[in-house]
Amino acid sequence: MPTDSNFKRLPANPAAEVVIWVEGTPLKARAGESVAAAVLAAGLGPTRTTPVSTSPRAPYCMMGVCFECLMEIDGQENTQGCMTTVEEGMQVRFQHGMRNVPEVEDNA
Repeated sequence: MPTDSNFKRLPANPAAEVVIWVEGTPLKARAGESVAAAVLAAGLGPTRTTPVSTSPRAPYCMMGVCFECLMEIDGQENTQGCMTTVEEGMQVRFQHGMRNVPEVEDNA
């Protein structure tokens, strides 16, 4: 699943590693980094497709502005991967097309 990535981590002090699960496959990530950074460093993606044209998308701005990094994280759809810090055992799935919207009961 992983490929060579153009997204390279800068040399830094060694950080503790955590294991997250991306599309059912374990991925080692640096403690304190975002889900989007871990996915990009592993060469994974695209991380979502658009609802209308299904064109592929991947994390872009890495600061929560563009919403291209939307993923399903621990069962929560439309979560910004760039704004979510990795945690041990986290479950990440790529988001394809439109998200599910729960029906709302009309109590009127």
